[in-house]
Amino acid sequence: MNTKPELLVTASSLEELYRLAEAGADAFLIGEERYGMRLSGEFKVEDIAQAVNYAHEHGKRIYVAVNNLMTNELLEDLLEYIKQLTTLQVDGIEFGDPAIVALAREHAPGIALHWNAEMTSTNAVTANYWGRKGATRAVLARELNMDEITGMIDKLEVEAQVQVHGMTNIYHSKRRLVGSYMQHQGRPVDGNDLGLQRGLFLIEAERRDETFPIYEDTNGTHIMSSEDVCILEDLHLLMEAGVQSFKIEGILKSITYNETAVRMFRQAIDQYAQDPEQYEFDESWMDEIRRIQDPERELSFGFFYKEQVF
Repeated sequence: MNTKPELLVTASSLEELYRLAEAGADAFLIGEERYGMRLSGEFKVEDIAQAVNYAHEHGKRIYVAVNNLMTNELLEDLLEYIKQLTTLQVDGIEFGDPAIVALAREHAPGIALHWNAEMTSTNAVTANYWGRKGATRAVLARELNMDEITGMIDKLEVEAQVQVHGMTNIYHSKRRLVGSYMQHQGRPVDGNDLGLQRGLFLIEAERRDETFPIYEDTNGTHIMSSEDVCILEDLHLLMEAGVQSFKIEGILKSITYNETAVRMFRQAIDQYAQDPEQYEFDESWMDEIRRIQDPERELSFGFFYKEQVF
């Protein structure tokens, strides 16, 4: 592989973005809750403008999540939002709805489009279909295993993005399930009291040692995984296959935690790129992540080494 893969991370604020850039991140996924789903933090247009200016001054890239479930009401303002992002010169838009492609091709033909259909992005034919429609990248499903990912890369006509660290979404509903439950229990619900900062989680009766973070925002209810994916030990397999972008998901993590994760993945990427033949995994990288890992959240390979049946 001749090109060093991109290290993409989420950011909850401009402060975190600056710190993660210094830690070694190449690109950032940010956005506004009205148009984007499961964001680490809220970036209004003026915040995105500051992020773009900083990123471009430091050789970084800014991608904006426009991956919400688009309603007719949202579509009324979507065109203006895309025009604003184009004016700001963001480096790309992450989308799931074809409406984004249709509007971008007509009104923002120069902007990169990253197709993210969550768990349905499981094969090269579908990814290439969206490539012919205008997408430049496919965000591969987190349910794919290592062989499925590495075996797909040569068949892709677009870039591939793979999540390599952090928690994953396992359920979403537009309904306010937690708020409804609280009211049913006779507990008052106050505005954004059920959001990211509340620290709510679910426990299954059969698996009481596992906790699933849950929160609500204007887009509904989100349930996250009980474990954190970490494929740092086998990152070289993805680099050897030619994956172009590695994503660290930083939602519900502290800035210090995300800083450490970025630094360790940065070292692995750089050392492999410098000399793939002599590359050796350094266990101290994992030790650093384990040191700051929440003891109640296991680090796992996720689906990377599980057989999947679709």
